[in-house]
Amino acid sequence: MAQTRTQFGYRRHPDQDRTGATVAEHPVVVVGAGPVGLSLAIDLAQRGQPVVLLDDADRIGEGSRAICFSKRSLEFWDRLGIGQRMVDKGVVWSVGRIFHGTSQLYQFNLLPEEGHKRPAFINLQQFHAEAYLVDRVGELPAIGLRWRNKVVGLEQHNDHVALTVATPDGPYKLNADFVIACDGARSSLRQMVGAEFSGRVFEDQFLIADVRMTAEFPTERWFWFDPPFHAGRSALLHRQPDDIWRIDLQLSRFADPASEKLPENVRPRIARMLGHDKFDFEWISLYKFQCRRMDRFIHGRVIFAGDAAHQVSPFGARGANSGLEDAENLAWKLDRVLSGISPERLLQSYDIERSAAADENIRESTRSTDFMAPGSHHEARLRKAVLSLAKDTEFGKRMVNGGRLSVPSIYETPLSTADGDAWRGGPRPGTSMPDAPIAERGGRSMFLTDAFIRSGTRFTLLEFGNGAAVEAPSDLGVIRIGGDDGLVDAEGLAGKRYDAEPGATYLLRPDGYVAARFRHPTRPAVDAALARASGLN
Repeated sequence: MAQTRTQFGYRRHPDQDRTGATVAEHPVVVVGAGPVGLSLAIDLAQRGQPVVLLDDADRIGEGSRAICFSKRSLEFWDRLGIGQRMVDKGVVWSVGRIFHGTSQLYQFNLLPEEGHKRPAFINLQQFHAEAYLVDRVGELPAIGLRWRNKVVGLEQHNDHVALTVATPDGPYKLNADFVIACDGARSSLRQMVGAEFSGRVFEDQFLIADVRMTAEFPTERWFWFDPPFHAGRSALLHRQPDDIWRIDLQLSRFADPASEKLPENVRPRIARMLGHDKFDFEWISLYKFQCRRMDRFIHGRVIFAGDAAHQVSPFGARGANSGLEDAENLAWKLDRVLSGISPERLLQSYDIERSAAADENIRESTRSTDFMAPGSHHEARLRKAVLSLAKDTEFGKRMVNGGRLSVPSIYETPLSTADGDAWRGGPRPGTSMPDAPIAERGGRSMFLTDAFIRSGTRFTLLEFGNGAAVEAPSDLGVIRIGGDDGLVDAEGLAGKRYDAEPGATYLLRPDGYVAARFRHPTRPAVDAALARASGLN
């Protein structure tokens, strides 16, 4: 089987030559150079924070792993300077179809409206995403990426974390103000701090096969319950770049993993599905669904993100995307704490917000898994009845669960200021900013997310003109739409999506979430909301 691999050489660092009490000290050490750790390091570096990034391997590209990246993740990557590269390589899609047997139950469109810069999803093998992120890291001198550096010891102190790092040249010591653990579901750092990883492991097994073939299937997500080629089970088909197709097949909980992964046993299954055997294997793997999380994501000065903090089943694309939301949520808060702008208690909002998001993802993932792989005769009868109803009724279709796909988290958070005005719509505090097409006065088209990047991805006031503009604090960015000197809402979608009347103003957090909104803002009201969102009161 062919695999795409990128290998990196180990390089000795001067930190390894420190002796005695002269241990190297760094503000942030990120452990794990997967999509979450790489993205977090880039975000911090772009905010001016030096980062040491450690990974115990020397390569990327062991199979495709995560492949579905959401609109929200792409907007985050736009802020990191690599979103367009991801989209250019990825397969863009928004339509999915659900089948029962040979009959289509329904189809859905995850982004039915126009006027967004990024699509609902792209399919892109994780090794491509990681390679592009590593390239971006190489453009940022503030990041020191050290391959084949494995953390083997961790000691917490009041004001720092002491790490022992193993390398091919032997161990060395590092001190860090904060350590961010992005070292995956089998996190060794989680074990070092003595944290539990509790939850549920499902017994049914699923086969993943990435196959290379030329096919005329549309660029859509196809999911089957009880298909004729795989009776009594479920199946999933997704297109990836370079004529690679992801196929997931549900297996019995009693299936022998070693035997099921053998290419000679997988090939007949795939051939029955496709109706031919003109394909080559790129990657084969077997997995069980797991829905687990840590009780707390912050342990002293060690902060956990991504699969190290929480794990969900892959149906619904909630794993990598939720990890990237962890990264964008944490980076701006850690930057403000390290810069002395906000107190350390701001970091507790990371645990509050992302723990709740993990709970929601686990709930949705568990419901999907229970529907796809019923654990009892009662659940199986219920699923059979729902699938039967879905053929003819709308409420039956809504009950079918082939994996509810990732959506941006909604935060009930102490950082938000509750609405004091009446709103008919628009994003409420704790939700992510919607995109919309806008234009410069000279006519150049752009999007609202572009304007946010141009403002510096800091706290930003989004103002809708033809009303009295509030005097913004000097450290805030300002995006003004309308009025004599503002950007142009040429299609009217920005005003519509933000329920904007003249003077309406939104306070956006550095991660693009709404912290507060005002119909008629005043400087004291904006200052109070900013202080609240910064963890100052």
